[in-house]
Amino acid sequence: MLSEFRIVYVTGPRQSGKTTLARSVAAGVGLRYLTLDDPSVQASAAGDPHGFVRSFRGRSVVLDEFQQVPELVPAIKEASDRLASAPLIDRTSGVPRKGLFLLTGSADIFRSARAQEALPGHMARLELLPLSVAEIRDSRRNLVDYLLAGDFSSVDSAQPSPGREEIARLILLGGYPEVQGMGRRARTIWFRSYTEGRFFKDFESLYTARGDYHSKLRALAPYLAGRSGNLLKYASLANDLELNDKLAKSYVDILELMFLIRRVPSYRKNLARRMAVRMPKMHFVDTGLSSHLLGLRNETRLLLSPHYGALLETLVFMECAKHAEWADEEVGLYHFRDKRKREVDIVLERPDGRIVGLETKASATVRRDDFNGLAALAEVAGAAFEHGVLFYSGAEVLPFHRGPTRFYALPLPIPADKAG
Repeated sequence: MLSEFRIVYVTGPRQSGKTTLARSVAAGVGLRYLTLDDPSVQASAAGDPHGFVRSFRGRSVVLDEFQQVPELVPAIKEASDRLASAPLIDRTSGVPRKGLFLLTGSADIFRSARAQEALPGHMARLELLPLSVAEIRDSRRNLVDYLLAGDFSSVDSAQPSPGREEIARLILLGGYPEVQGMGRRARTIWFRSYTEGRFFKDFESLYTARGDYHSKLRALAPYLAGRSGNLLKYASLANDLELNDKLAKSYVDILELMFLIRRVPSYRKNLARRMAVRMPKMHFVDTGLSSHLLGLRNETRLLLSPHYGALLETLVFMECAKHAEWADEEVGLYHFRDKRKREVDIVLERPDGRIVGLETKASATVRRDDFNGLAALAEVAGAAFEHGVLFYSGAEVLPFHRGPTRFYALPLPIPADKAG
């Protein structure tokens, strides 16, 4: 992207690997590196944004943790505009004049009210989420491409399916790079530090809080962790936590900008309004963090918890979201629920409107009734519906056709442990 755009913006949650990536890229292609987490650099940038940017004299630069000084946006746009009017080829090196800024941000500043100006046409936006299960286990198969292709004959039934303990371990571990390989006690300390040190700091930088917002956040975080994989009802949230509706929604907005949660819109394309529920679904971005907030510290407690099924669904949803960032085909991610409470966990929508439905089940057995939600989606979507998939804990690929509509039960998309 640096060879195609003047500005590349890499955003995602704190501790997902943005700084490591940015430093590596900077060293590889000769970019100057500055972090706005450095108080001196931040003071210089905030005090005179245009002077700060002009001091680079056209040299390409990394600005890490860019959300700390949103006042830099107009100055960066000015520098980008100057570059656009300059010769397209650098006369000295013969290299196309692109890649002026590599920005990183732990909050999606260009969707925030603090950034008064966007950079349309100037910038490529990339999202770096915590590690996927496939990355942790060295698998190169893209899950989204695999699901869209619809050829499930490549599933190796000789490969043992992940056991419940293994699945629970992956949920508790989550995807933050730094916790991989940590013991249980160290991981607990890390998540506690992450929540206290980063959660409140980033929230305060994006929201002009009034009153005792810390206690509200301390109640809201575990509440939302417990609602991961469920419909997000703002009225219920406000009532349960004794907040007003507007404040509850504003808090959720900020937590999404911080990449702690993700709201999933309802699939309603070409459907009569009476058919589909409009409410979004909500997932925590990292199952390890949500488990920590719920007080779940070991596999046994998680497996006995009423949250296990929903957290498994969140694990699969976020795996799809992570793979969608590098899939061959762009997809939209939705959920489906109709007024008769028939639902589908994940709907993958192609650019041309065709869809694939995905359901997740914690059990190792499958019944015909388990496909009722997918059948309802196929019924209302009509010709747009390609096929439906039910992920389960078994090892076999099982077809369940209903007339011309194709459904499959597939093993959970968890690659074999690289150590095994």
